[in-house]
Amino acid sequence: MANVAKKVSWSGRDRDDDEDGRAGETTPLLNGTGPGAAGSGRQLTPSPFLRIGQLSNVDLNEDIHELETEVPRQRPNEIPHNEKLLSLKYESLDYDNSENQLFLEEERRINHAAFRTVEIKRWVICAMIGILTGLVACFIDIVVENLAGLKYRVVKDNIDKFTAKGGLSFSLLLWATLNASVVMVGSLIVAFIEPVAAGSGIPQIKCYLNGVKIPHVVRLKTLVIKVCGVILSVVGGLAVGKEGPMIHSGSVIAAGISQGRSTSLKRDFKIFEYFRRDTEKRDFVSAGAAAGVSAAFGAPVGGVLFSLEEGASFWNQFLTWRIFFASMISTFTLNSVLSVYHGNAWDLSSPGLINFGRFDSEKMGYTIQEIPIFIFMGVVGGILGALFNALNYWLTMFRIRYIHRPCLQVVEAMLVAAVTATVGFVMIYCSRDCQPIQGSSVAYPLQLFCADGEYNSMATAFFNTPEKSVVNLFHDPPGSYNPMTLGMFTLMYFFLACWTYGLTVSAGVFIPSLLIGAAWGRLFGISLSYLTKGSIWADPGKYALMGAAAQLGGIVRMTLSLTVIMMEATGNVTYGFPIMLVLMTAKIVGDYFVEGLYDMHIQLQSVPFLHWEAPVTSHSLTAREVMSTPVTCLRRIERVGTVVDILSDTSSNHNGFPVVECNPDTTQVAGLRGLILRSQLIVLLKHKVFVERANLNLVQRRLKLKDFRDAYPRFPPIQSIHVSQDERECMIDLSEFMNPSPYTVPQEASLPRVFKLFRALGLRHLVVVDNRNEVVGMVTRKDLARYRLGKEGLEELSLAQT
Repeated sequence: MANVAKKVSWSGRDRDDDEDGRAGETTPLLNGTGPGAAGSGRQLTPSPFLRIGQLSNVDLNEDIHELETEVPRQRPNEIPHNEKLLSLKYESLDYDNSENQLFLEEERRINHAAFRTVEIKRWVICAMIGILTGLVACFIDIVVENLAGLKYRVVKDNIDKFTAKGGLSFSLLLWATLNASVVMVGSLIVAFIEPVAAGSGIPQIKCYLNGVKIPHVVRLKTLVIKVCGVILSVVGGLAVGKEGPMIHSGSVIAAGISQGRSTSLKRDFKIFEYFRRDTEKRDFVSAGAAAGVSAAFGAPVGGVLFSLEEGASFWNQFLTWRIFFASMISTFTLNSVLSVYHGNAWDLSSPGLINFGRFDSEKMGYTIQEIPIFIFMGVVGGILGALFNALNYWLTMFRIRYIHRPCLQVVEAMLVAAVTATVGFVMIYCSRDCQPIQGSSVAYPLQLFCADGEYNSMATAFFNTPEKSVVNLFHDPPGSYNPMTLGMFTLMYFFLACWTYGLTVSAGVFIPSLLIGAAWGRLFGISLSYLTKGSIWADPGKYALMGAAAQLGGIVRMTLSLTVIMMEATGNVTYGFPIMLVLMTAKIVGDYFVEGLYDMHIQLQSVPFLHWEAPVTSHSLTAREVMSTPVTCLRRIERVGTVVDILSDTSSNHNGFPVVECNPDTTQVAGLRGLILRSQLIVLLKHKVFVERANLNLVQRRLKLKDFRDAYPRFPPIQSIHVSQDERECMIDLSEFMNPSPYTVPQEASLPRVFKLFRALGLRHLVVVDNRNEVVGMVTRKDLARYRLGKEGLEELSLAQT
């Protein structure tokens, strides 16, 4: 049971090697009824370690190392799942620097010129992030354009041939087989090589920027699978876009460049070593996410706002400038390369993977009486978005329970690809919507049963990449589409896109949402035109834009960044106000029914995600009630054997240990002296930084911060470090390695106050002390994330080791 439970998580491994390289848990049940579930009151075995506080149901868990043979590899047909759980598998990132003696000595040695050099390196890294993200976007765009073009030509020629002599079923078979084959390859590499590359990657990057460590999320292998997977998904004709995955791709590029090495390739370039810590890495990942948005939509300001709105916990003015710089470089790189590729090197007209085209204010302006109509469209978008999310929620629950094996996931992706081709073919076959070819800009005009000189209008929607279909809906002249064609297309594409999101393929939801919205928005505009007897203001292209904004806002619930992205993509500030109104209305209406799509998937994965504010009704709770106990403490000078036993103890696999001063003659605990992390202790043991008990006056071996940075981010597991029996009796002095000034709160502090401190500073551990500065508990991410506002007020989630 336990092994299969891993399959439904983002990491998708039976035994996950997390970012630190330690093996993942192999014990839990997903429904919280197993041995590790909350509420089980699992009694910890007595141990000689110094523990403070009362027993609670919280296990500060990182990664429990167990042998695979301990758990039988059974694969049930159904995995029970309860969404009201919080997983103990996910750990926090250390956004707060450990200001120990080593750190302070290094910082004091750095003079002003060295600080300037570090700052220049930050700007150089941001430029490199922008350039590489732009180049990856170019590669995806060019390969998709050529492969999709080849596929459409083959299918079009085949349909033309069989239309004349009969036997169109062969054309359908060819189209469905081509789609399913391409998608099969794209799904295979995701399901069997890197499952975290599935989907758009935006929920995972949101979690990473929020401070949650998602295994494998910023690995080089993930980037390669992401790029190949998204190319194959789009070419395979699925109802997906390539824009969302660019955000994940940009983040991986940023994480890799900023570290100056690749742990996947085992290559260390010995550059940017100063930035090898979570604090710096997360800032650069913010820049990478923004560069990805910028490359996708040609919206550098929108990219900055996306990072601000959707991700980063911590923000400052300098970071804003650097992120904006990376976004600008990204869109300029993409623009330059695509302009050269299209043969007009001096005409920089391709700022993003999707360009909505120029909206002319004179021809497509709006009047004050249209604003209520736009608000009404926002309401429709919110309702349709909520329906999309609700359907996808139940579909995802079904997948978690039944489609958890990689082979089943690949078969499902192939089925969706074949069904998408079949639906497209049947709709083209049944459509009698013929338009004159003359004066149209259709890339692959399909005649089928239309007269000579005409093409099938429905075919243009399916014989195009979704990006081109969106632009056509925005800019094709009035009369280009039959209302029945648009209505049928909207209905079918809505359900296809809903079914497709959550498959084991790399794909985004941005473009399908825009396409659905543009289709029903244009239909809305045509209806208005009929009602108003063809008034000049009822331009269907304008309403297609508002419908696209309403649908996308109703699904993903972004407001600020999405308004700016849409404005930048249209190149027209005039539409800023109506787009903002539409997006706000769609969000308000959608939030009344269900959560946004990304938040919903984060919740389904039981990730301890911290929102901007604590639940509004949580003032009655105090730190004493939410903190984790017992807390395992260490003495300032501790026996090596005790440290090894604590780190090896799987029943209380903590990551942060308060350091206290104890009187050896009594059991009374003195006040808090500092905090030391599991990763730091492992490095100390690895380098054998300890002395014999008889020689405590000797100076133990000196370490530098470089030793800790070289081990980051994949610190070795404690089981890989050999400590002899003689060494166990040695003593280790933690004074210069511990953080002597950790953040603390009194046990009477209210939950909102604790939450604000923890969230704003990006903490991983917050020590709770009493009025004598003695440790009584520890607040971690899970202790705060498990309280949320439900429909019946404040509710507490169960904790399980999923």
